[in-house]
Amino acid sequence: MTKPILFDYFRSSAAYRARIALNLKGVDYESASVDLLHGAHKEEAYRARNPQGFVPMLEIDGHRITQSIAIADYLDATRSGIRLLPESPGDRAHVLALALIVACDIHPLNNLRVLKYLGGPLGQEESARDAWYAHWVREGFAALEALAAPRAGAFLFGDAPTLADICLVPQMFNARRFKVPIDDFPLLVRADAEANGLEAFAAAHPDRVAP
Repeated sequence: MTKPILFDYFRSSAAYRARIALNLKGVDYESASVDLLHGAHKEEAYRARNPQGFVPMLEIDGHRITQSIAIADYLDATRSGIRLLPESPGDRAHVLALALIVACDIHPLNNLRVLKYLGGPLGQEESARDAWYAHWVREGFAALEALAAPRAGAFLFGDAPTLADICLVPQMFNARRFKVPIDDFPLLVRADAEANGLEAFAAAHPDRVAP
C-alpha cells in the first residue's frame, strides 16, 4: 500500500490540525512541504493537484483530500483507534460546532493571505493588523469557552481529545505567537495544556516539523 502523503506547511494552522489527526489515528505518512511564504502553493504543479492552492492536502487510499475538517472526517471513517468525532449524533454535532468556531469563524479571518491583503492592497499598518487579529481571536475564544464549558472535561469535550481540541491547539499556538492575551479563557488554556501533553499533539507542533 502506498504511504499517504500530506502536503504541508509547518506554520499553517490547518496543516497543523491534519498532522495532529494523522498522529492520533496512528497513520504513518510522508510530509511534502509547500512553502507558503515563497508562493509554492500558487505554482502550476501544485494547483494541478489542488486547484484551491491551499494546505493541507492529503493523498491517501487513491484520494486527494483537501480541508483539514474533511481530512479528519475521512480518517475517522476509514481508520480505527481514537474517535475524532463522537458517534452519537448529538455529541458529534456539539464537537463539530466547537471545531468550526475555530476553523470557520476565527482562522479564515486571520490567515496569512488575509493579513497580507490587509497590509498590501488595503494599506493597513502592522498595529492595525495586530488589532484585527486579536479582535477575532478573542471574540471566537469567548464563544468557544462558553459553549464548551457545560460538557468539558480534561479536554473541550469530555476526557479524551476530539476534533475540537485538534482545532484549538493550533489556534492557541498562533494566539501566543501574535501575543493575544488568553488568560480570560482558563478552560481553553487547560484543554490546550492537556492536549499538548500527548505525543500525538506534541509531535505535530511547528517546532518539531519545521524544515
